[in-house]
Amino acid sequence: MNPSENKPKHFIKKAIQQETVLCAAFVLAAVSSLIIPPDSAYRSYIDWNTLLLLFALMAVMAGFQKLGIFKAVGKKLLSRTRNTRQLFMVLVFLPFFFSMLITNDVALITFVPFAVIVLRLSRQEKQIVPLVILQTLAANLGSMLTPMGNPQNLYLYAKSGISLPAFLQLMLPYTIASGLCLLTAILLMKKESLDALDLTAGSFSDVSGQQENAIPRLICFGIGFLLCLLCVAKLLAPAAAAVILLVYLFFTDRALLKKIDYSLLGTFVCFFIFIGNMGRIERFCALLERLLTGHERIVAVLSSQIISNVPAALLLSGFTDKYTSLIVGTNLGGLGTLIASMASLISYKQIAREYPAQKGTYFGMFTLANIIMLAVLLPLSVFLSKS
Repeated sequence: MNPSENKPKHFIKKAIQQETVLCAAFVLAAVSSLIIPPDSAYRSYIDWNTLLLLFALMAVMAGFQKLGIFKAVGKKLLSRTRNTRQLFMVLVFLPFFFSMLITNDVALITFVPFAVIVLRLSRQEKQIVPLVILQTLAANLGSMLTPMGNPQNLYLYAKSGISLPAFLQLMLPYTIASGLCLLTAILLMKKESLDALDLTAGSFSDVSGQQENAIPRLICFGIGFLLCLLCVAKLLAPAAAAVILLVYLFFTDRALLKKIDYSLLGTFVCFFIFIGNMGRIERFCALLERLLTGHERIVAVLSSQIISNVPAALLLSGFTDKYTSLIVGTNLGGLGTLIASMASLISYKQIAREYPAQKGTYFGMFTLANIIMLAVLLPLSVFLSKS
């Protein structure tokens, strides 16, 4: 067989493996378009404000990450750690708090590799599996608090019209409970002494202070982040922030534009088309509305286990106006299976690459830890909904 004939098959297989959710969303959009052929109504499907704000936020986070800002903060905090408990405290709560502002996936992309380096420097690699599991939980749970913490929050916040204070008030009890659970887990672990960590190693050479023009670029990305905050507060149109950042990167750092997760934006577009089309099929609407009515939160949690919480938020929001239940349900739904939150795959891939022999152990412990956390937070949501 001609090797060139296998290239298309190889490309398709690779695309499905790397962008499973995007491929599934594309198939759903394509099939739904056969049922509801494209027409003028398609223009109303796309929520451009969500897409533009997500683009702007990802551009800013890519800039901060390139400057090494997050690692610089982590390095500073770790400089005074003297035992494994303090080490875990810093490495777990860095993604917990940072994810509230930089999204859960960026927090994990930044701090999981950082944790691997630190454990190697401190000769504590035996702790890698429990630490990365706690970091993943921390990023997914900390991101619950704010609209910009994760993509489904950003979308549901914009679609619901809920105010920023109301959103924070809604998710604050779950965030506090999650933080206390993480803290308890760390306090229960065995404490071992550490020598002062040598964080001057070449592994941290990407910290912002060592890059040219770091301060001016930091100021520019800081302004970009402020623009995103103004969009979240509904004081600025997302289009304005997106255009400003696009023009800035086009003339100063075009390579950074390649770091943006366009597959996530594409997934949103495909789901918008699928939801819009399915919303025009009366039988489907009636069935899904019957399933959702009075059970929005639990349906969101369960569907997230199968299709992950971002697609679940996009799908279910087209068939109910109980947005607060969807916000809680899709955030709690990020706990459970490995694909419940796609950000969790970032940590798993890191473990699989660096410690392939630990993959099975990680998967089992990760699933158990997520079930335990879900068993704590789901009853809390039932209690809060009745109070």
